[in-house]
Amino acid sequence: MRVIGYVEHPTLKISVFKNEGRTSVKFETALYEQIFKLGDDERYATLEGVQKWVDAAFLVQVNEVFQRLHHIRLEANKRAFPVQDGQTFEEII
Repeated sequence: MRVIGYVEHPTLKISVFKNEGRTSVKFETALYEQIFKLGDDERYATLEGVQKWVDAAFLVQVNEVFQRLHHIRLEANKRAFPVQDGQTFEEII
């Protein structure tokens, strides 16, 4: 797999990969990532094609998924590590 380029974005790292003719696009934040495997469709064969595909409406939905992933993580944390009533922090001097 090799990187063929990046799509500029102020808050996300968006990497475009090629592997045996197939194109994948990875969206990353500090804690989460999403990968879209676009296959060997010629519309996505170039960085320019992927940049066209990654439009503003698509990025809104990607960010919504990141928000949902974060919510899922927080809920899992609450279930796995519940806060005890009356739990206090250690005093640090």
